[in-house]
Amino acid sequence: QVQLVESGGGLVQAGGSLRLSCAASGTIFSINAMGWYRQAPGKQRELVAVITSRDRTNYADSVKGRFTISRDNAKNTVYLLMNSLKPEDTAAYYCKISTSVGMEYWGKGTLVTVSS
Repeated sequence: QVQLVESGGGLVQAGGSLRLSCAASGTIFSINAMGWYRQAPGKQRELVAVITSRDRTNYADSVKGRFTISRDNAKNTVYLLMNSLKPEDTAAYYCKISTSVGMEYWGKGTLVTVSS
């Protein structure tokens, strides 16, 4: 059974930094994209950043220049380094793994709270 476990969330002041990690356990064949999404209270879940198997990255406009996504294929782990955090970055952050055969796996989320 595949499980994704996020960690690294917490409370931080505006301007601070956090590093999220998402480790996948279990057998996953042909991992393709690994990504981070977030959902703020009362809002829809949105893409934050994604990294492909060829290390191509894509970011939401709101986080470009502040967040960096990376992956460690040997550990089936994806990271999100978040700098210059803003109160509007407050949300539950979820990781997702997509495979080349169309499977998708989600983590249960980690909460990030940025105080002003």
